[in-house]
Amino acid sequence: MVTRRIRAPHFDFAALRRELDLPGRFPPEAQREADEAAKTELTDRPDRTDIPFVTIDPIGSRDLDQAMCLSRRPTGYRVHYAIADVAAFVRPGGALEAETWRRGQTIYLPDGNVPLHPVALSEGAASLLPDRTRAAVLWTIDLDATGETTEVSLERALVRSRAQLDYDTVQAQFAAGTAAEPVALLPEIGTLLTERGLDRGAINLPLPEQEIERDGAGYRLVLRAPLPAEEHNAQISLLTGVAAAGIMLAGRVGLLRTMPAPEEAAVERLRAAAHALGIAWPAGEPVGRVIAAVDAADPRGAAFLDQAAELMRGAGYTAFDGDLPEQPGHGGVAAPYAHVTAPLRRLADRYATEVCLALTSGQEAPEWARASLPKLPKVMSGTDRVAGAAARGAVDLTEAVLLQDRIGEEFDAAVVDVDSPRRTAPAPANPADGRQAGGTVALDDPPVRARCTGELPLGERVRVTLVTADPVKRTVQFQRK
Repeated sequence: MVTRRIRAPHFDFAALRRELDLPGRFPPEAQREADEAAKTELTDRPDRTDIPFVTIDPIGSRDLDQAMCLSRRPTGYRVHYAIADVAAFVRPGGALEAETWRRGQTIYLPDGNVPLHPVALSEGAASLLPDRTRAAVLWTIDLDATGETTEVSLERALVRSRAQLDYDTVQAQFAAGTAAEPVALLPEIGTLLTERGLDRGAINLPLPEQEIERDGAGYRLVLRAPLPAEEHNAQISLLTGVAAAGIMLAGRVGLLRTMPAPEEAAVERLRAAAHALGIAWPAGEPVGRVIAAVDAADPRGAAFLDQAAELMRGAGYTAFDGDLPEQPGHGGVAAPYAHVTAPLRRLADRYATEVCLALTSGQEAPEWARASLPKLPKVMSGTDRVAGAAARGAVDLTEAVLLQDRIGEEFDAAVVDVDSPRRTAPAPANPADGRQAGGTVALDDPPVRARCTGELPLGERVRVTLVTADPVKRTVQFQRK
C-alpha cells in the first residue's frame, strides 16, 4: 500500500459550502421529530442480539450503517448483514422525511459533515454503535462453497454489535491471523465473491484516493490505496445489493443502481492504451481481470487505471413498477444491483429496503415507498453531483493552500492522463478556447494531482514546474517545458 501525507495549515471550507448551497441546521420541526424518534424503544421485532455482530468503518466514524457476522456452514457460508433500520425512525409525510429529500445524502467535508439525518439518529439511536441494542433490517444470505448465493432472507430485528472495528486494525489482524471470529472469514469470502464478479465481467478500479484528514489545528492531504480489508468488506455490500436487485426484479417493482456496460469502442481504446503503456493484456482476457492485475503504484499502471475510468460512465438510478427496465444491469458489477446498505447516509436505500422487506414477506410495497420510487432517480443524481463537487472542491482547495508559497518550484510527477483524444502524444492546443495542450500529472510529494501543460508522454515520469496555486479559485497548474 502506498500512503503519502503532507500537512496543511488550518483553514475552513465555508466558501465551498456557500457555493454548493449546502444546508446547515435542520429545520426545527424536522429536528424535533428526530429527537422524539430517538427516544422511541423499538421492541416489537425478533431478538437477534445473540448474533455476535461487529462493524468495520473508517476510524472515528459514528454513522454506522452496517454490521456483519460471517460463519461457515457444511456446504458453504452464512452472511448475517444487519443494516440500520432508518425507516423505523422517519415518519412518512413528516418534516424530517421532507428534509431528507432536500439533502439526498450525507456530504463529507474535512471540517464537518452535512448529514442526511440529524445526529440524534445518524450518530445516535439509529446507528449500529457497539454494545447497544439497535433496530435493524437483517439480511441472511447463504452461499455455497464457490460463493454462489443459494438462499436470501430478511427481516426486521433487534441486533447488538460487539465491537466497532476499523480497516487498519482489521487488516493487521488478518495478516496476523488474529481477526475476531465474526469477520475472520471476510478475506476468504471476499476473495470468492471478487473472483465470481471477475468471472461474470465485473470491473473494479483500485485507484488510490486523495483524502483530507485533521492534523491538530490543521489538515493533511493523504494519498491512500485501498486496503484489501476494504475491498473484501465492499464485496459483502455488493452481495447484498445484488440480492436486493433480484428480489425487486422478481417482484416487478423497485429501484436499481444502473450503469451501461462499457462500449466496445471504449474497451478498444483502453486496449490501445495498454499496448502503448506496456500493460499486459493476454488474448481473451476480460477487461476486469486486466485492471485487477495492474499495479496502481507504478506510473504506467496509474495512467492505465486513469484511462480505465472512462469505462465507468453513465451511472444512475432506475425506478420501475410493473414493466421491467430495458437495461437493469450495472456495468461495473456485471449484474443487476441496488443500493440498500447505507440508509443513514443515502436516501434511496431506505425506500429500496422497504420494497424488499414487503416483497419477501409476500406483501405489497408500502404506498409511501412505492410512490417515491419514480422521484428518487432525479433527486439522487442531483445529490451525487453535489457530493462529487464537494469532495473534489475540498481537495482542490487543500492542494492550492499547500502549494501557494511554492510557485516556480520543480517537482517529480507521473503523467496519468493526456488531453483527448487518448494517445501517447499530446493533443494540439485549441486556439478557440485558448487552452494549451497538456493533461494531468500526479506528483510524488506532495500527493497532488493537477493539470499540466506541455508535451506529456502518457505513463512516463517527468519534471514539472508549478505555475499556479490559487486558493480562491481552487486551482493548481504545472508546466513542462
